[in-house]
Amino acid sequence: MRVRLALAASTLVVAATATATAVHAAPADDLSVDAYGTVADDGTVALSGTYRCSDDSAGPVMVGTTLVQSDLSSGIGGTRAVCDGQVRAWSHSGTVKDPAYQAGAARVKAALMQLTPTGPLGLPMPNSLAAEESDVTLR
Repeated sequence: MRVRLALAASTLVVAATATATAVHAAPADDLSVDAYGTVADDGTVALSGTYRCSDDSAGPVMVGTTLVQSDLSSGIGGTRAVCDGQVRAWSHSGTVKDPAYQAGAARVKAALMQLTPTGPLGLPMPNSLAAEESDVTLR
């Protein structure tokens, strides 16, 4: 009887520890794009959203965006991410003049990428942590 009670108690301790570990585990890497962006008369486009990453010990993490509208596709900025498990805002802007983006429907391809040294030379290679493609409206 004592053996059964000891086994039951140890099983409960293991289950409670596993549950506590799961609750306190690092949050998943995540990335989002806001539904609206802006386009100015001079061709400057501004985009924004949020990201979360928890570990940049293997190399720097970047948020990059590409804006697509009709046949036009351009990288619109990039920023270094702070990887502390918190949800953080990102915003990018860039100027594309000829041809320029117009107010209306567009698509944003965003990526949360970590640059990790690989191979014998240790050259940094991108490793995708999260990606998002979203329809946006440029105003």
